[in-house]
Amino acid sequence: MFDHLSLQCRDVRAAADFYQAVLAPLGYRRVLDIGWGVGFGIAPRPTLFLGPLEFPDRHEPASQPPHIGFSAPDRASVDAFHQAAIDLGAEILHGPRLWHYYPDYYAAHIRDLDGLNIEAVSNVRG
Repeated sequence: MFDHLSLQCRDVRAAADFYQAVLAPLGYRRVLDIGWGVGFGIAPRPTLFLGPLEFPDRHEPASQPPHIGFSAPDRASVDAFHQAAIDLGAEILHGPRLWHYYPDYYAAHIRDLDGLNIEAVSNVRG
């Protein structure tokens, strides 16, 4: 059901060091470092992202609630998730597209009724 969870942190590097230590015994490793954030999981896919409380290039509140990515079986399902959100009048944050996080990461982001950033993501090519 869930593809990943994103947490916003006061100090991303300190949080990354903490999670690296506590997740290592569980078999999770740092598998992504994109400058502003870090991803942990089983290579090549991160399932826990750590990011800053505030992105300097965005106009978002300093404190963000958790972000949830829902697993989608294929790209058509991501497209259908996006269309359903449009039909319901949801705020569209990002339409379906390939992202740079890792190969075949195809996702769309919307806001739910409470303003949470939720995402549908497929890791299946085509």
